[in-house]
Amino acid sequence: MEPARDATAGLVHFPARLVETGLVVTSRRNPYNESETRSQRMIKKIAVEQLQPGMYIHDMNCGWMSHPFIMSQFLVEDDRVASKLTDWGIREVYIDTEKGDDIHGAQSEADVDEEIHQKVVAAATSVEPLQAQVPLKYEMAKARKIHAEAAHLIHSIMTDVRLGKQVEMERVEPMVERIAESILRNRDALIILGRIKRKDQYTFHHSVSVCALMTAFMKSLNLEADMIKQAGIGGLLHDIGKTQIPESILNKPGRLTGEEFEIMKGHVPLGVQILEEAGGVSATATQVAAQHHERYDGSGYPARLKGDGLSMLGQLASIVDVYDAMTSDRVYHDRIEPATALRKIFEWSEYYFNRELVEHFIRIIGIYPVGTMVALHSGLVGVIVEQGKTDLLKPVVCVVYDKKWGTKAGPIRVDLANPKAGTEPDRIDGTESAQKWGVDPLRYI
Repeated sequence: MEPARDATAGLVHFPARLVETGLVVTSRRNPYNESETRSQRMIKKIAVEQLQPGMYIHDMNCGWMSHPFIMSQFLVEDDRVASKLTDWGIREVYIDTEKGDDIHGAQSEADVDEEIHQKVVAAATSVEPLQAQVPLKYEMAKARKIHAEAAHLIHSIMTDVRLGKQVEMERVEPMVERIAESILRNRDALIILGRIKRKDQYTFHHSVSVCALMTAFMKSLNLEADMIKQAGIGGLLHDIGKTQIPESILNKPGRLTGEEFEIMKGHVPLGVQILEEAGGVSATATQVAAQHHERYDGSGYPARLKGDGLSMLGQLASIVDVYDAMTSDRVYHDRIEPATALRKIFEWSEYYFNRELVEHFIRIIGIYPVGTMVALHSGLVGVIVEQGKTDLLKPVVCVVYDKKWGTKAGPIRVDLANPKAGTEPDRIDGTESAQKWGVDPLRYI
């Protein structure tokens, strides 16, 4: 997969699909949270063009984007709803046939979930898993220090920019190099730490996570070292324009108004301007900041780039930006489990992402990322502490509960690829919410 180069601009381009990260969610209800008990009603997925008055929208299937509706769930009362959804780039929705009209032949939510899971498994297990140079337990201490110092650095830089100072690149570059070195030793350490964010510190921790994820993504694609470094810089500084957005909008706990959302979108061109004025910021780094909210269908912002006009760096940035946003607690929504986020991103790649890059990203993170809580077929519940060396479906799990007996168990490390002699092989049945079980996954890693 060779990227094409734009000789005039010196930027890297890779024709594929793109998606933006949503900054607005209208409800704190999380439609993708697997810890929520499914009711007996039938939820079905349909194309927006199939939407008719009398149907009840259960989920607009756009947890990563904003939309023009006051509510996320409502009864469709006229034909204008479908048109409005289309204008906002929403292609498919889920309807509740218990609360509204049904449609013949539509796929159920359960069938969609199973189909996506099978496709994700097929894609992620088609190649050998990536191997770390250093065991995770040895890298975690270094990664904790790097993560804390990087978050402090971006906080300091954004504070300076708010006061009218320029970005000091001599402070940024050494930190990005340290992040890259940690990713090379063991990519999981910083990626796991990236899921720990205080809501009031989200922007700073998110910037560190995007830097780490971009670096891991590009390293796995075997891109040039300097390009990886510059893209990491872009990831760390991609939201620098938010320093110019009022705090009342940045931290608003509810839905943004249309006017507020227009102001929020301005953080992208403002960020590009800040980086261009700083001096010493490469075109590669600036491109990451400029394109992380664009989408393949041209409905993104700020440039409404479409199709082959989207760069490879923009595509990578949009994937990691969405993933980190979805797996983080925000002032206006609760995080979802990483495995669920990966399946949703795969689903959305039908229109918005480059499917090939999404599949590659899943191989990096893992079908069940380290730190994910899972339920085993035996009834045991545990935390994934190490990816399988030969099979992503057979990781090492630290067992902490026994569902059958309703009691704590262990902690006991179980290698699904190497069952103990005389015991039946176990397997993962699905994910669990660490919050529901009151478990801190990092305690077991």
